[in-house]
Amino acid sequence: MSEKVWLSHYPENIPKQIDYDEKPLQAFLMDSANRYPKMKALHFMGKEMSYQEVYDQSLKVAAYLQSLGLKKGDRVSIMLPNSPQSVISYYGTLLAGGTVVQTNPLYKERELEYQLSDSGSKIIICLDLLFPIVSAVKPNSPVEQVIVTHIKDYLPFPKNVIYPFIQKRQHPTLQKVVETSDTHLWNTVIRSSHNEVKEHDIDVKEDIALLQYTGGTTGFPKGVMLTHYNLVSNVQMCTSWLYKEKERQEIVLGVLPFFHVYGMTTVMNYSVVTGSKMVLLPKFDVENVLKTIDKERPTVFPGAPTIYIGLLNHPELNKYDLSSVEACISGSAPLPLEVQEQFEKVTGGRLIEGYGLTESSPVTHANFLSPGTVQGGIGIPWPDTDAKIASLETKEEVPIGEIGEIAVKGPQVMKGYWNNQEETDQVLVDGWLFTGDIGYMDENGCFYVLDRKKDMIIAGGYNIYPREVEEVLYEHEAVQETVVAGIPDPYRGETVKAYIVLKEGKEVSESELDKFCRKHMASFKVPKIYEFREELPKTAVGKILRRKLIDEEKKNLESVADQTS
Repeated sequence: MSEKVWLSHYPENIPKQIDYDEKPLQAFLMDSANRYPKMKALHFMGKEMSYQEVYDQSLKVAAYLQSLGLKKGDRVSIMLPNSPQSVISYYGTLLAGGTVVQTNPLYKERELEYQLSDSGSKIIICLDLLFPIVSAVKPNSPVEQVIVTHIKDYLPFPKNVIYPFIQKRQHPTLQKVVETSDTHLWNTVIRSSHNEVKEHDIDVKEDIALLQYTGGTTGFPKGVMLTHYNLVSNVQMCTSWLYKEKERQEIVLGVLPFFHVYGMTTVMNYSVVTGSKMVLLPKFDVENVLKTIDKERPTVFPGAPTIYIGLLNHPELNKYDLSSVEACISGSAPLPLEVQEQFEKVTGGRLIEGYGLTESSPVTHANFLSPGTVQGGIGIPWPDTDAKIASLETKEEVPIGEIGEIAVKGPQVMKGYWNNQEETDQVLVDGWLFTGDIGYMDENGCFYVLDRKKDMIIAGGYNIYPREVEEVLYEHEAVQETVVAGIPDPYRGETVKAYIVLKEGKEVSESELDKFCRKHMASFKVPKIYEFREELPKTAVGKILRRKLIDEEKKNLESVADQTS
C-alpha cells in the first residue's frame, strides 16, 4: 500500500473521504432545477437560461431520442462546441438512458468515421456547419438518425437575425438543412409533443454514462468507459476541493471545450452539481475571453497553460478588469511557475496546477487553493484517491524521492477501454491505473510529473525530461511558448530540440538562448537545436502536440534520406 504521507497536509475544510451520492449523473440537473428553478444555469453570447429551462429542454431531447428508438445504453454522439445545445444534448442523452460519446467538432471525415463506427453510435447531434461531414460519413457508419442545430437557435435578438447573414458570408457554399425521415432540426425536437420519458434503472457503478475517446497520439484513439459513479465521484471531489467557493453564487467560465473530459467535469458537471452559472464560449479567442471576464465577472476559471499565457501576453491586457477571478485549476499540460505568478498578480486570485487523464474522469491530483499548505508540482491526491510511484521495470512501489511511473487508484478510475481488453489489462492492474507519466513524490506527499514515458529523451545515455528544459526556457523574458522534444540523432540516438514562440516585439538569438540555458542546467540537457515558430500545434484544450512535431522531424529525415539515396 502506498505511503499516504499527504493526508497530514489536508486543510481541515477538505474531507479526506467523501460519502458519494450513488445516483446517476443526470439526477443532479433535476436536483438543481428543483432547488434553484429560476437561477441562471448558463449564459451564451447574451442569451441566459434558468435551471428549469435547461432541465425542461433536456427532457424534450430525451423524449425525442426515445421516440427515434434509443434504448438504454445506446450511444449518442454529440459534435458541438460549447453552447446551450451541448449541455442540453448531454443531459438529454443521459435522461433517455443513453451513453454520451463526446465528439470533437474539428474532426475530419476519417476521424469521425472511425469514432462513430468504433462506438456504434446510432444518433449524432451536430452543428449545421458540420452536417456535410456527417452526411458524407453516415453511409459508412452505424448512425441511423441525425439531429442538426444552429448557433442562432440560442442567440438573443437581434443577434439571431443578423447571424445567418454573417454565416452565409463566411460559408457561402453551406446548404440549408432539410428535414427528412432521418434528419431532424433542433427546433423541431424542442417544440415536439414528445414529453414523456421512459425511466431506466441505472446501475451507477456499472452503466456507462460517457464514452470519451483519448487523443490517440499513436495508433487509433481508444474509447474510455466512464460510469456514472466515475463522473459523479470526480465532480464531488472537485466540489470539496473548491470548498471556499459558494454554492449558487459561483460563475464558472466555460472556455475549455465540453467535448474534452476536463472541461466537461470542471465546468459543466461542476456547475450543474453546485447550481452555479456557466458562461459559455464556443471557442478560445484571447480578446473575447478578456472582454467576457471583464463583463460577466466569473469567479471560477478552469483552464490550460496556453490559455493563461495567451491572456497574459495580450497587448491591451491592462484595459480589462480580471479581479473577479478567485480560483483557477490549470490542467492538460505543465503550468510554468512564471505563468502562475503573473496570472495571480493580475487577477488577485489563485491559480493552481492539477493533474489527471481521461481514464480518471479526469482529475486525480491538485495543489491547494489555500496558502500555507503544500504547494508545487501537481499537488497531492484528491479525496479517496491513492497514488504511488512505481518502478518502470517491476511496477513495484519505489521509495519516496525516487523516479518511476505514476499510478493512481480511486472511484474516478475508468471501467476500461471500449472493446479493447488487451489495452485495458496493460494499464489497469489490481485496481491501479498506470498513467504512463514519469514522476516522483517528495517527503510531503506532493507529486511531480517529469514527463510522459514516451516523451523522455535519451541522448548519449542520459535521461532528459522535456518539462525540466521547458521550465528554464519559460524563465527567459522573450519566450511566450515552448515545447522541447527528442529528435533522431545518428550519434547521440536522440538530441534535444526546442520549438519556441516569441512574445510580440521580443527578439532573441539561438546563441543567447544557449547561453541562458547553460547558466541554469547541465550541458547535456541544453537544446542543441532551436526553431522559432509563429505558433505551435495544439489540442482543443491547448495542450501542445509534442508528438506531432516529432513526427514532422521524422518525415523530414525520411525525405532527405530518399533524396540522397
